[in-house]
Parts: sequence; structure tokens; C-alpha cells
Amino acid sequence: MMKQEHGRTVAVYPGSFDPVTHGHLDIIHRAAKVFDKLIVAVLNNTSKNPLFTLEERMELIRQVTKDLPNVEVDGFRDLMVNYMKSRNVRLIVRGLRAVSDFEYELQMASTNHKLNSDVETFFMTSKPSFSYLSSSIVKEIARFHGPVEDLVPVEVEEALKLKFPRDN
Repeated sequence: MMKQEHGRTVAVYPGSFDPVTHGHLDIIHRAAKVFDKLIVAVLNNTSKNPLFTLEERMELIRQVTKDLPNVEVDGFRDLMVNYMKSRNVRLIVRGLRAVSDFEYELQMASTNHKLNSDVETFFMTSKPSFSYLSSSIVKEIARFHGPVEDLVPVEVEEALKLKFPRDN
């Protein structure tokens, strides 16, 4: 049974979103149509060294989802299942770009379900036009001042330019 918040179906779309890409936004827009409320939960992953702070990533996502009234942006620094419990939500949305993502995502979904059997994971496949896209690729292109306008929203493109200024 899906978790409901006052009769509404609520899901969490977790990730590091460093930075948010058009691929992430595709999943956010599509999931926002399926669920009454979608919480985009930005992970502060202690094993990664992010380009953007947690607060910067959350603000960028808020800017690019401001047209989606049923999307909330939140941050967390804990196990996914602990975050889910703290928010009283049982549904996780995960995007799959390629078959290579599936093995990792299946492992994570199984682990989350093992830690909390009430948690269910819903997989959404990305549009083929985004199947190659990752935050890591975007950062590498931006680092060398390559064009990222087709990969990220304009707000993110501007934020990347501030992180990687041209040396003139």
C-alpha cells in the first residue's frame, strides 16, 4: 500500500544532484505527475566531495522546480530508510538511464527494503535523449568551459560558470 499524507500519495526522489541536470528534471516532472507530492531529497554524501554545497544544490533545485507546486526540496545526511521514516514516507523514486544503472539500483532497493520492509522503490527509465547524461559528465565539461546549455537548466549553467571562472 502506498503511503498517503492526508489522502495524498507521497514519494521521495533522492540523489546528490551535484548539479541537477535535464535528466533529473525529466524524472522530477514525470514523477510529479504520478504522485500527489514529490519530495526531492538532496543527499549530503560524506563519501563524495561535491562541487556545490548541500544548500546550493537545494536552492538550484528549488529554482528549477518552482513551476511544480507539488514538489518539495529537502536535504538529508542519513541512511535513506531513516530519512523515509522521519518523513513518514514509504515510496522511493529512482531513475534508470541504462542497464548498467539497474544492478546498483536493484542492490540499493533490496537493501532499503531489507532495512525497512515498508519501503518500496519505483523505477522510472530516463528518456533516451538523457540516457548518457550524468552530473559527473556535466561537471567535467563545465570544468573545461565546454557547452552545457543542452544538459542543464540556465540557472545551473550560470552557477557552473561561477564555480569554473575563465582565467583571462
